[in-house]
Amino acid sequence: MNLIKKTLLANLITLLLLAVPVHAFDSDNGKALHNENCIRCHDDSMYTREDRKTKSYSLLRERVVQCEIMTELIWFEEEIDDVTAYLNESFYHFNLEK
Repeated sequence: MNLIKKTLLANLITLLLLAVPVHAFDSDNGKALHNENCIRCHDDSMYTREDRKTKSYSLLRERVVQCEIMTELIWFEEEIDDVTAYLNESFYHFNLEK
C-alpha cells in the first residue's frame, strides 16, 4: 500500500472513531436524579438489604428502566445510565469488566 492510501485509510478510521457517540456515565447527575425521583419509593435500605434480587449490572439497569416507566419519568437513555451508574458505584459494586 502506498503512502497516500495509508494516509487516507488512517484519516478515514480516525473520522469513523470520532463519529461514534461516547457517553461517560455521570454518577453525580445520577445521584441528583435518584434523590429527586427515586427516594419517594426507595430508601438506602432497598439497595443494601441481604436478600436483594438484583444480581448484575444489567439487571440493575433493567430495574431502573422499570421504575422509570412505572413512575412515568420519561428519562433519556443517558439519564437511565447515570442513575444506574450512581446506584452501582454507591451500593452494588458490580464489576463492569465482565
